[in-house]
Amino acid sequence: MLLTLDIGNTQTAVGLYDGETLVTTWRLTTLTERTDDELRLWLRGLLDLEGFEVTDITGVAVSSVVPAITGAFRRVATRLTSGPVVVIEPGIKTGMQIQIDNPHEVGADRVVNALAARERYGPPVVVVDFGTSTNFDVVGTGGEYLGGAIAPGLVIATGALISGTAALRNVEFVPPRSPIGKGTVEAIQSGAIYGHAGLVDGIMERICAEIGTETTRVATGGLAPTIVPHCRSVEIIDETLTLDGLRMIYERNTDDE
Repeated sequence: MLLTLDIGNTQTAVGLYDGETLVTTWRLTTLTERTDDELRLWLRGLLDLEGFEVTDITGVAVSSVVPAITGAFRRVATRLTSGPVVVIEPGIKTGMQIQIDNPHEVGADRVVNALAARERYGPPVVVVDFGTSTNFDVVGTGGEYLGGAIAPGLVIATGALISGTAALRNVEFVPPRSPIGKGTVEAIQSGAIYGHAGLVDGIMERICAEIGTETTRVATGGLAPTIVPHCRSVEIIDETLTLDGLRMIYERNTDDE
């Protein structure tokens, strides 16, 4: 079975595949202070929860945007399995042309999302990933990665608002009764949720106009179900897109083994 790890700044998504079938997923807080031994216990505990053994793992695929712990996950993955360990980094085979000024700058998760969206939905396609940041990644009509946009994520943007003011406080990310908030909590919820939906619609409109042809628009990430229902420009929520992309890249880099 293949273990896939998508390590983000805020959360780490873990998936377990049997062939192309996603058997189970977990989503946990990313902690950069964990030691190698703690990570091994953490991953073993997840497997044990679902009745799996370490010996069931035949390979591991890792995507990380947190350099401080990428090495630790690489070492732990190597000790978890005797099979291949594929870490998404420069030089890895993706089968996708990267058409940006410095291809080494693009985050691993963005390449993974773009590849998975291209394979699943066909080009052209735009992926919006709702995480610590809200990332837009664009696959052109020829299947090439064109670049995208990076905006502050919903949690970061709202946190900056709260920390920068004396009278405002954290709120639950649920829609208010009306866009016209009748109190401070509802006013913050309106600005956060509808404001972020408007950000997504505005950027997506500009990107699609630049592409100039009918374009599929896909959302992923932990906050996608919160924001997408209030967007006019996103058609699909695909919560396992990144994990599926990791599986695809793993297969591209181990087919000869």
